[in-house]
Amino acid sequence: MSEAIECIIREAIPSDAEQILKLLNETATQTGYMTQGGEGIGVSVEEEEKQLDTIYSSLNNCVFIARVNEEVVGIASIHASDKPKIEHIGEIGVVVDKDYWGFGLGTLLMEELLLWADESPVLSRLELKVQERNTRARHLYEKLGFKLEAIMEQGVKDEGQLLNVCLMSKLI
Repeated sequence: MSEAIECIIREAIPSDAEQILKLLNETATQTGYMTQGGEGIGVSVEEEEKQLDTIYSSLNNCVFIARVNEEVVGIASIHASDKPKIEHIGEIGVVVDKDYWGFGLGTLLMEELLLWADESPVLSRLELKVQERNTRARHLYEKLGFKLEAIMEQGVKDEGQLLNVCLMSKLI
């Protein structure tokens, strides 16, 4: 039986920017599953604060964080366009610090995103990309009703190796 942790999941606010960037930069090199690597995400705290402020009042964008002991250990987001023809499509991103894998945080964050998306008057389709080799994440997404739409051959390169990426979606 795994130990229990006390976790708070809530929408991100501008004052979370520094901790969010810290987590994204730390997790960038933990597994090879992230889009960015050692170069980090290249966003300043001030830019992230402004972005979070804008996202917080959006009808088709959101960011949720998982906090353990006042530290951000997981992030989940829906990013959608403001272009009228595609504003109904939200792209999901999820990251959990490897030290906190196995506690169900990915599931909790995804469930929060899905609840939020169901309430959105704009969103009707969610999609995500996940490396084919990331079986834990793929299983979670399938469990939550996401369907495989396509395999993007050589969709990402990690340490010189070209890897397949799965495009998955869910209509809401």
